[in-house]
Amino acid sequence: MEMVVLISVILLVVASLLLFPRSHNKGKGKSSLSYVAHKTLKFHTKEEVSLHNTRNDCWIIVNDKVYDVTPYVEEHPGGDAILKHAGGDSTKGFYGPQHASRVFDMVDEFYIGDLKS
Repeated sequence: MEMVVLISVILLVVASLLLFPRSHNKGKGKSSLSYVAHKTLKFHTKEEVSLHNTRNDCWIIVNDKVYDVTPYVEEHPGGDAILKHAGGDSTKGFYGPQHASRVFDMVDEFYIGDLKS
């Protein structure tokens, strides 16, 4: 009987891990799927982006694409360096030698639209 209970508990734990994976962002932001899925992708002007220039509302431009990186600001390994170009073009800094190649995949979860010419 004890063996059946033990096996049931193990199966329950494994099933919960498969059905409810843990987020790697420690609750500071939304998961990549939900974050993009709940945003309406559209075009943004430079003027509009420039209004989002604080720690609590941080948009950046990289290669004419607009990203709302607000959920990532506190997790940024470079600290406040991410705020240096908040509300502006971060393309040059984004491609700097300080970034590992994984940043190129990570940024997609924050994409909210393209820069309007």
